[in-house]
Amino acid sequence: MRLSSTGSGKVARGPVYHPLFARYYARLSVGAETRLGMAGMRERLLAGLSGRVIEIGAGNGLNFGHYPGTVAEVVAIEPESHLRRLALESALRAQVPVDVVPGAAEALPVKSEAFDAAVLSLVLCSVRDVGRALGEVRRVLRPGGEVRFFEHGRGGGRMMTLTQLTLDRTVWPVLNGGCHLSREPVAALRRAGFRLGPHRRVSLPEKGPALPTSYCALGVAWRPDEPDAH
Repeated sequence: MRLSSTGSGKVARGPVYHPLFARYYARLSVGAETRLGMAGMRERLLAGLSGRVIEIGAGNGLNFGHYPGTVAEVVAIEPESHLRRLALESALRAQVPVDVVPGAAEALPVKSEAFDAAVLSLVLCSVRDVGRALGEVRRVLRPGGEVRFFEHGRGGGRMMTLTQLTLDRTVWPVLNGGCHLSREPVAALRRAGFRLGPHRRVSLPEKGPALPTSYCALGVAWRPDEPDAH
């Protein structure tokens, strides 16, 4: 396993730097594993994967413990240095080989057509350019390669949608590491040329009051078989 760091032993700063949000997110996400049911979502997201997998925006590495033994290797891309350091620690505890590297979703530091599958888990909300990021996912997947996605986005009735849009234009991205509430991940995958497979709406938490972050999509998509399709 390659652990990407500086020569001094410190994790190098990546292309994204949100130190306060990263620490807040790291604490919140661990509690969400049981309180919001995220651990179960991760199991469903990753079940049945095999071969070589790239995970975009791995955060603090909470997916790593849920990859099945059929996965040969995970290359986990995480741009934020504090979260990447936590992901490195998570990688050491994983049951499959995990290589954690810095990099932005819009310019993945890997070869084209090198992966059997890509995992997008609560990341499209915060990338700077969704179309470009998904174009990179298409580039690095082999023809016919699989995308597993679990993303939050626009949902609810008119008032909730208005609330999401208002927060996106004001304080939400600033306070939450560039996150946006009203993006539409399934539509974005379709626009990027992926072939949508089974997918469904889920709510997080599954029970209780709906929050602006509650409206999620869980599913699978594929890169078209044609090597030059884009």
